[in-house]
Amino acid sequence: MDKKKILSAVDHTLLSQTARWEEIKKICDDAVSYGTASVCIPPSYVKRAKEYLGDRMAVCTVIGFPNGYQTEAVKVFETRDAIENGADEIDMVINLGDVKDGNYQKVEEEIRRVKEACGSKILKVIIETCLLTEEEKIRMCQAVTDSGADFIKTSTGFSTAGATFADIRLFAEHVGEGVKIKAAGGISSFADAEEFLSLGASRLGTSRLVKLAKEEQENL
Repeated sequence: MDKKKILSAVDHTLLSQTARWEEIKKICDDAVSYGTASVCIPPSYVKRAKEYLGDRMAVCTVIGFPNGYQTEAVKVFETRDAIENGADEIDMVINLGDVKDGNYQKVEEEIRRVKEACGSKILKVIIETCLLTEEEKIRMCQAVTDSGADFIKTSTGFSTAGATFADIRLFAEHVGEGVKIKAAGGISSFADAEEFLSLGASRLGTSRLVKLAKEEQENL
């Protein structure tokens, strides 16, 4: 698969707690230069990034991040605030305690409320696969499908592990029609990225691929 095509599926990401504006600005510039799908940044930088980028690049941000245990009302407020500030895409973290309690209806309703707050903007739902059983992952595929969200996403990148090929296969088998898949966390090579896409992912959350592309260009 052509590297340009792979990069077009990347949400170029910087979510570290210490990220400064100059670092955010740099990944915005790199996202534009390498034609990624979006730039994924902390909510506090959304307004400034959108003013800087305009229509040159979609701005994605995170809600309920990284643990997901904020109340539904807080997540809805965060979402509305992010969109008012210019966010084009929202990546939300589910309440994993509710999943562990088997309260899938509550999780689904929370996702639905956040999607309502998103309106026409894209919503990706992070289920943190490394903390779930296979049965819980399958049940979340159904909940995300029924909620009306646009994507199911593997990971925050802040827990014990990131995306795996097995999880993308599982998603592809169990999500409903129209629900897309995002693999995130630990994607560090174009070969792995290509495999994730071939298995059914249509977005990749990573910062490493643009760095690799830059290194290759500099070494020409």
